Amino acid sequence: MPPAREHLEQGWSDVRAGLRRAIGVRQFDQWIKPLRLGAFCTLSGTLDLEAPTEFSASYVSSNFASHLGLAWRTTQPVVRDIRIVRAREAAERVVLPVRTKQAATSTAVQSAAATTRTAHFEPRHDFASFMTDESNMLACSAAKAMAEPGKPHFNPLFIHGPTGFGKTHLLHAIAGAYGAALSEEGRAAPQGAILYMSAERFMNEFVAAIRANDTFSFKARLRAARMLLVDDIQFIAGKGPTQEEFLHTLNDLIDSGARIAIAADRPPQQLGAVDPRILSRFAGGLVADIQPASLDLRLKILAARRDAVAPITVPDDVIALLARSIRTSIRELEGAFNKLVAYAQLVDKAITVELAQTMLAEALRASNRRITIDEIQKVCAAHYRIDASEMRSHRRARAVARPRQVAMYLAKKLTLRSLPEIGRVFGGRDHSTVIHAVRTIEAMRLDNPEMDADIRALQKQLEG
Repeated sequence: MPPAREHLEQGWSDVRAGLRRAIGVRQFDQWIKPLRLGAFCTLSGTLDLEAPTEFSASYVSSNFASHLGLAWRTTQPVVRDIRIVRAREAAERVVLPVRTKQAATSTAVQSAAATTRTAHFEPRHDFASFMTDESNMLACSAAKAMAEPGKPHFNPLFIHGPTGFGKTHLLHAIAGAYGAALSEEGRAAPQGAILYMSAERFMNEFVAAIRANDTFSFKARLRAARMLLVDDIQFIAGKGPTQEEFLHTLNDLIDSGARIAIAADRPPQQLGAVDPRILSRFAGGLVADIQPASLDLRLKILAARRDAVAPITVPDDVIALLARSIRTSIRELEGAFNKLVAYAQLVDKAITVELAQTMLAEALRASNRRITIDEIQKVCAAHYRIDASEMRSHRRARAVARPRQVAMYLAKKLTLRSLPEIGRVFGGRDHSTVIHAVRTIEAMRLDNPEMDADIRALQKQLEG
């Protein structure tokens, strides 16, 4: 039986009291106190907590979501998950009714057909806010195609890539765009349902249905969907009964014309202990990967975040520091940016490189596989097939000078070394020589596609 609203209110009071002690009065008053209790989905056990702004919603999600989730599960076990949403988004959320595949033959199926479900996705994670370059263009284009009305060109869509590089963002974007398309087609009463869940939630709900002797309702709800999005599918590995049920769900939905989008941290062929029949279904659709973000993409993402927090001033050199230093995850990159902005607001300080280095020292150390100038010189020398010693020589032949300029350019972009330091490593050259090299390569990248391709390839190799 779902909890009464007053029970949720009491639970929220207990959670707030515990968090106030755990994180301190200042942090609590700044971030937790403004949150308001939102909608609760009895089906998935997901509770919305509404924040006043998009920035605060993003910051709380990045820094306090795990604390809030644990506190709620301890205080009110019926709350299995939480979402931090901007208050306005809660009112705008798309609701789609469940469509039955055939006439209802039991009270349970009739009840499922009459129930409306909220598609649990974040409206702020849309295609417009997903920054792209070569590293993720295929996955983004495939996701957009999956969300278009009409018969999909491929099914299922399998997106894989490292943690924190946008797979979940794309699943939310697919759900939002497809929901909007259905609403436009069906006007006030769009037909169909969009179900988004993690593999862990799929497994937990299936196990709960078995224990409650109510697998029929579980199966009816899933098989009534027009779109199913499942995140972190690698977690069903080794779970025999869950895999069997997932396979039947997959087959029924694809046969009925429903759309499937799956995300994982590795390609299908590397999913050990997963039923070969499931892997065959994945391979029968489109498999799209997301590669680690390039420096240019990280700069673009941070520039967008800076625009979102205006009029707060975040200097270019701070943006460059974060983009060069945090390469392991876009999620970590955005989290570091949010932490820096929030701290500067709390203590009323200007954001500078020195403040960023102090505040984010741990994150910078953890994320930074430090690229050295020596490494850059060796990689560039190998790429252009010259001896590495030529990087420090004073020869001016074009076959040597151009690779040396490329190496200086990459040293400026990928390391924290100053211009004079870079010049000294390149045979004791003046900092003005380094500036000239950087400007020359920047200009060539704009006019020469071959040079731009070289820089991208070298940068990817160095950051890999």
